[in-house]
Amino acid sequence: MTHSTQSTGDLVSQLSSEISTLVRDELRLAQVEVTGKAKRAGIGAGMFGAAGVLALYGVGVLIAAAVLALALVLDAWLAAVIVGVVLLAIAGVVAMRGKREVAQAAPPVPTQAVENIKADIDTVRHPRRDHE
Repeated sequence: MTHSTQSTGDLVSQLSSEISTLVRDELRLAQVEVTGKAKRAGIGAGMFGAAGVLALYGVGVLIAAAVLALALVLDAWLAAVIVGVVLLAIAGVVAMRGKREVAQAAPPVPTQAVENIKADIDTVRHPRRDHE
């Protein structure tokens, strides 16, 4: 076992330098890891977007198939009008339900949490009220 002739100051300086290096290396590793995960998340989001576009085209084809099926028993223009009116009616119902949901969500403020905080502040300011 060899004894070092370094002073305590030198050892503390060396330790500080090594800790700084370790922290920088850990930060670089974290950056590489986050960059890789962000890239994967971006690819996944792009794939979801592509799936959405393909699903939209699929719905369009099914709508065209509905028009063609009705055209077997009606004039083609009348089949297209019927399918269009049905789609607009469905869109209207969905829009009304969406509007109702948005109205019920307003205001987007955590009102219950705000009331609880006000009650907590009041309790702290006037602690004897609760015990009466």
